[in-house]
Parts: sequence; C-alpha cells; structure tokens
Amino acid sequence: MSRIVFSSPSTLPQLYSTSRRIVKMSVTQTMNSGVSFRSMAVKPPSHPTYDMKGVIKLALAEDAGDRGDVTCLATIPLDMEVEAHFLAKEDGIVAGISLAEMIFHEVDPSIKVEWSQKDGDHVQKGLQFGKVSGQAHNIVVAERVVLNFMQRMSGIATLTKTMADAAHPACILETRKTAPGLRLVDKWAVLIGGGRNHRMGLFDMVMIKDNHISIAGGIINAIKSVDQYLEQQNLQMEVEVETRTLEEVDEVLRYTSQTKSSLTRIMLDNMVVPLPNGDVDVSMLKDAVEMINGRFETEASGNVTLETVHKIGQTGVSYISSGALTHSVKALDISLKIDTELALKVGRRTKRA
Repeated sequence: MSRIVFSSPSTLPQLYSTSRRIVKMSVTQTMNSGVSFRSMAVKPPSHPTYDMKGVIKLALAEDAGDRGDVTCLATIPLDMEVEAHFLAKEDGIVAGISLAEMIFHEVDPSIKVEWSQKDGDHVQKGLQFGKVSGQAHNIVVAERVVLNFMQRMSGIATLTKTMADAAHPACILETRKTAPGLRLVDKWAVLIGGGRNHRMGLFDMVMIKDNHISIAGGIINAIKSVDQYLEQQNLQMEVEVETRTLEEVDEVLRYTSQTKSSLTRIMLDNMVVPLPNGDVDVSMLKDAVEMINGRFETEASGNVTLETVHKIGQTGVSYISSGALTHSVKALDISLKIDTELALKVGRRTKRA
C-alpha cells in the first residue's frame, strides 16, 4: 500500500531546494552531494573538468524553467509527505542508483532513498527495487530527471553486460559516440555493465585515426610526429594507431621494430567482413592479431553487433570497441510510483509488469 502522511506546515521554495554552490568534480572526491564515492558499487570514470553537479542542475533547470512545476504547485500541498517506489518494467541491469541519490539530494537534502539493489544488479520485470520518501512536491519535481538518467544508464549497462559476456575473453569498450554533455554518465553506465572505458576525450590518449594519417602524409609520418610531440611536451600516455589493411599493420610493425616508439595499441578497423548470409568473416582480423603476436594491445572496430561480437572475441584481440553501446541505446523501462498497486494493475493490463 502507498503511504501519504500530512506533516506540519512548512515553507518550501517554489522550484526546489538546492545549494547554490557548484563544484568542479573529480572522481576521487566526494561530490558535495550527500553521496560518497566510497559507498558506490561502481565509481564513475575520471575526468579533470567534468562538472557532475552542474549537469544535474542543468537537467533540473531545463524542467523547471522560470516558473517551476506548475502542476505540483497547483495540486500538491507543500506540507504533504509521500512514499514512492521504483518499479522495473522490464528485465535488465539497473544503473544510475548513485546518480539518482545525487539528484534527490540536490532537490531536497531531506529526501530519504532506500534500495534493495545496487548499480550493476539484475532486475526483473515487476520488481520494486527502491523506495524514496519525503516531501511530495520535491519527489515529483525530481522524478523525471532521475528516471531519464536511470533509464538511459540502465539501457547502456544492460546492452554492455550482454556484449561483454559475449565478447569474452576480449574486453568490450565504448567510444566517444555519447550523448553531448553526458559523456561521463554514459561511460559510467558502461563500467556498471561490466565493460571497460576507452579514452574519455581528446586529452587523455593519443589516437591516430584515418584523417590524421591522411593529413600527416602516411601512417609512419603520423607515428613519428606523435613520438616527437610527446617527447617535446614530456608527456607519457597511451598511443593508438588505426590500421585498415594488413599492409598498414606490417608497416607499423616494421617501423616499431627498428625505432623506439610510444605506440601501445593497434586498432584493426573494419577487418570484420560482413557476409551475404548475415555471418561475418574474421580471417583478416585473425591474421592481423597473429602478425602483431602480442607486441601491442589490439582493438577490433567495425561491424560489431550482438550477433558478431562473440566470433570477434575468439580471434585473440585484446579489446572490441562498439559505438552502439551508447549512440543508439534503448532505455530500460523504469518508473517511480506512489500508488504501486494501481501501477501494477495497469502494468499487468498492458503486459508491462
């Protein structure tokens, strides 16, 4: 049964309770949000400038506009307290629990949230896996923003888990094909789903791609330029080069066998060839892996799907990268309901619970 409690009158701001202090956040810090990284099941990836609290504030302000929640203001007494439950409407991997707590805390630090699951756990259709209690107005104000993040993150985590299991023993990676402004959130969801993170952005890894090679006048010229730049700047970081043919792989191997280089990984791009019957030919990829013979990490890219990833993972590559993990993911259906009995009744009628 849902529970609605009337408490003594209190005064609430029209939009939501919030601190005006914005903090640039590093993942090694507690984010001034009531949630400590130490208590998280999976910590977010590192980023030197990403402002998680700013992203949360932007999402809330996008909803509130210049008037706040006019429906709440019109229908919900400011002194009403409620209890609402998180409900999974389909099977999947839940993600965004820690972020949800940050959002509720940003709206109203007095809101209490309890969970029966943690980030990365499997939830089944119809499962109530969390409870939030506090002032009704603030819970409803936070509801959609919380669910938008959780549904997207859970969709990413669910797909990542499926792909990671199929790719074994290779590790599955996402790419930079993330929602603008939500990169850290998307990549956090990949970690929750059991994947690994590729580079966060343009700043934390050298990745020599086809356009760099074309502009530099060839793959070896590009590698030489990177080696010189890193030495001049006294920088040490991972360096990856994209290869598209076995001839390019051989060219890279011959150069690095004769010259000291900062190269750490070779991308084997589009060496998975689709066949008319829907299968893929991985013989070129396998040949490239055998040529490299463990001298560098290897990464397969291109034509990576749920149907092909297992076969690719058996070729011996170190990593498999897939933009699909984040660029076109299907959100996992999750809701937050006060009247859970009615929600389940409707869900059964529509086959969603």
